[in-house]
Amino acid sequence: MSYIVHVLYGVIMAYFGLISPGMLNMTALKIRINTGKIQSLKFALGASIIVFFQAGIALFFADYFVKNPKIIEILKIAAVFVFFALTIFFFLLSRKKITTNSKNTNQNYFVRGLAMSSVNMLAIPFYLGLSIYLVSVNKIVIQQPYIFLFVIGAAIGSFLLFYTYILFAKIIIKKVSFIATNINIILSILFLVLGILTLMKLVT
Repeated sequence: MSYIVHVLYGVIMAYFGLISPGMLNMTALKIRINTGKIQSLKFALGASIIVFFQAGIALFFADYFVKNPKIIEILKIAAVFVFFALTIFFFLLSRKKITTNSKNTNQNYFVRGLAMSSVNMLAIPFYLGLSIYLVSVNKIVIQQPYIFLFVIGAAIGSFLLFYTYILFAKIIIKKVSFIATNINIILSILFLVLGILTLMKLVT
């Protein structure tokens, strides 16, 4: 059962971490609209593979920090700053108008997914901060095979999120500004709450 739980945590973190209209999911949506479902799925697969490695790197460092109690205390403080930074980040996104214009060019969309996901600098800090938080509340275990199951879940969750955008592309494209504003506000509040809870654990 604990194996399934770690996969589910990976799925949930990845899905809701990417749910806000941003570079990757909006690109998947635009490829679906302009080029077709097959090419957009290739992009989603490439992007999800990179998420697997990004989550793996984050949990590798989380494992090291957990095994060094002095460092984990520092990381808990860092996690507070990460959560508050994410709060500001998603709040600013909620104020930004999302554009959906895209040129239809012949290219390898799988490679494009790999490339664009690789430059997503938010991914590793995101998984590192949340995994440390989940460890601190005894929700996940940072050791094998749980790490592998977690990152598999993260890759699956990413693909499911991209597929959601692809599947409902025509609906989302009409309401993207409304969705972006509301989802980003919700995520901003969520990370604010996580930051406050983590801070409270540090001072009590």
